[in-house]
Amino acid sequence: MVKIDLITGFLGAGKTTFLKNYVKYLKDKGENICILENDYGAINIDMMLINNLGVDSEMVSGGADLDCHKRRFKTKLISMAMRGYSRVIVEPSGIYDTDEFFDTLYEEPIDSMYEIGNVICVFDSTINSISDESKYFITSQAAVSGAIVLSKCDLEESNKPLAISILKDSLKENKCDRNIDNIIFEAKDIEKYIGCGYTNFPYQKKNIIDNNNYDSLYFMNKSFKKKEILNIINELFNNDSYGHVIRIKGYFKENDTWYNVNAFNLLTEINPISDGQDVIIVIGENMNNDKINELIERK
Repeated sequence: MVKIDLITGFLGAGKTTFLKNYVKYLKDKGENICILENDYGAINIDMMLINNLGVDSEMVSGGADLDCHKRRFKTKLISMAMRGYSRVIVEPSGIYDTDEFFDTLYEEPIDSMYEIGNVICVFDSTINSISDESKYFITSQAAVSGAIVLSKCDLEESNKPLAISILKDSLKENKCDRNIDNIIFEAKDIEKYIGCGYTNFPYQKKNIIDNNNYDSLYFMNKSFKKKEILNIINELFNNDSYGHVIRIKGYFKENDTWYNVNAFNLLTEINPISDGQDVIIVIGENMNNDKINELIERK
């Protein structure tokens, strides 16, 4: 049977950065790996960031509704099981209820093809506040994880005690009595969580995927320059009238060089990349979409 891992984490937690180190470690151990990017969005730009890892990658993206997305996920897993991988690693959207993963893995014929390996929740150590809906997704991810990995611990803005307190409050508010003290690690401590497995602590279920206040706005072929991108990021994160913007990511080209953009409220990273796609994505909660569109069109 093929081992299958799930790497979860809320929006901007740093899943893709963590995934790079995780894959390198397993690859160095001789694993034959395929990464499955499992995103609800119409465009999955994280695929470009993992294409240089030296492993195969596949994508499930979009879908008319949640049931359609689940069918696509199941179909992709069936086809991947025939290709001789020793391990498949699933990286979903930050807005992800882990029930989808476990429900699919327990269905026929998937249950005879895959064995669940590690379920890891990446949690942002710089987080300082979060909505009730976001706490639900975090609970869903932390309740089943064999390990919770704190990301961004090297940043000046990191506040691990506050982040852990927010995580514990999320579990408590969603009626999950899990004690997480012994399963929290820093991302660099890979030997400590590489065989962490998974668990299944109960929590209060909510039908929140199809009825949430999260949204993603896609801006294609705008030919932004770096200065324009930085101005947009600064405006969106520092003006509450746009709503709660959580993350801005994408690519732009300047002077024949492609750049990757990854921004959240405490950090903006702009790095050169070998190839890209002219797209910027704004992700947030209770956003004023019309006003954001107006801002982008003015640039």
